[in-house]
Amino acid sequence: MVVRRSRHRLLALLCGVLAALTLGTPMAAAAERAGGSRPEAAAGWLARQLVDGERFEVVFDGVAYPDQGLTLDAVFAFATAGVADDYGAGALAWVTRPDIRDGYLGDGTTEVYAGATAKLALAVQVRGGDPTDVGGVDLIARLRSIQSPSGRFTDRSAFGDFSNAFSQSFAVLALDRTATGVPSTAAAWLAGTRCPDGGYPVLPDQPVCTSDVDATAMAVQALRAADRPADAAAGLGWLVSVQGTDGGFANAAGAPNANSTGLAAQALRDGRRPLAWARARAFLAELQVGCASAPADWGAVDFDGGAFDPTTAPRATAQAVLGLTGIGYARLSAAGAGPGAPVPACR
Repeated sequence: MVVRRSRHRLLALLCGVLAALTLGTPMAAAAERAGGSRPEAAAGWLARQLVDGERFEVVFDGVAYPDQGLTLDAVFAFATAGVADDYGAGALAWVTRPDIRDGYLGDGTTEVYAGATAKLALAVQVRGGDPTDVGGVDLIARLRSIQSPSGRFTDRSAFGDFSNAFSQSFAVLALDRTATGVPSTAAAWLAGTRCPDGGYPVLPDQPVCTSDVDATAMAVQALRAADRPADAAAGLGWLVSVQGTDGGFANAAGAPNANSTGLAAQALRDGRRPLAWARARAFLAELQVGCASAPADWGAVDFDGGAFDPTTAPRATAQAVLGLTGIGYARLSAAGAGPGAPVPACR
């Protein structure tokens, strides 16, 4: 009888642990009934932060400038959470407006930015659009036009070349969804930037190759999409090796945070590292604002768990949603996403 009861207790404990690791983990019992899962609550908060329901802005010296990159991060977050589809449509419509689009991508002749072009192309694909005709602009042809013989996608600009691991990874992910696929040289170039420890740097050709969590999370997803599993596995192994005891990840700044952990968690689940993903997800859950805070903040994800900072929370929340679901960029789709921004019903 004692043995049987002990087994029952152990089974209950294991079931509780597994339940805590599922995607539908609620902020609270009441939140699950009204606002849904953690990713849904986070995406709902993010949608409500959009200026005029369509964009994010960055304020510098009292002047507001469009933030197309963060707006696209929100588009990805809404798709992975499966909510706020109407906000996602409005956000993409704003980014693809000719004046907003060209300010982000460049004019296509004297200025072409690889990372921006690839990221917008991927966002259009995620939402089921045609990246070869975005207001008359063929993003795929433009992206291919700036690939160097080495396989690297480089910026064309009078201000210099700002391309990096993110640019290359987004380019590989976007081209993977096209009929002709990823040029082998593009994937080979990215794989060739790997550091001796297995991780990937933000910038190649540095005197000392320094692996970066964010860059590695992006690179392994791109390399998996490009069918280079060994190169991706090396990066995933490095990510697991640098994961903190609390499950979080730190970037070059040195502090575990939602941004780096969100990207790493996404890569870990996509790369079939479920235990490391579960630990990273638990870290993100601890950063999510719950019912004890101000109602306007419910569902947001704080950057590092300190005093809630509304200026860093939108980007932290957008990237945290990716980690909370663990759906990789290569599989991301807005198909079936519902409208509206879920609001947790806290008591």
